[in-house]
Amino acid sequence: MMKLNEIREDINLVNAIDWHMTPEEAVVLYLEWGNNWAHGINPIRSKNDVSHYFVVNNWGENPVVYLIRRNSEEAVELASFYLPETVKEEFRESVGYNKGVYAVEGIVKDWLQKELLN
Repeated sequence: MMKLNEIREDINLVNAIDWHMTPEEAVVLYLEWGNNWAHGINPIRSKNDVSHYFVVNNWGENPVVYLIRRNSEEAVELASFYLPETVKEEFRESVGYNKGVYAVEGIVKDWLQKELLN
């Protein structure tokens, strides 16, 4: 499993990241094919249609960020890492300390983009 610095070094992977993809949208796009037109989403055509996106898993003691590669056949966790302390508490507060899997938004997205794009 990759770490943050390994993602940063793979420019093709960094360029493939869909910063707007959410876990919910990935389900609609890749698992609910017949429903896409209702969401205004262009349907995927084959397993060659792929998305790379981040999620934050907040089920454990510390939130874990995953980079997911998803197509119509599978979702693969390519990378995982913890949020830095400076980001973790603000993220947990933003989700009301609720457990779940969340899209990268706000401070988490800002931090990731700073780490990977600068």
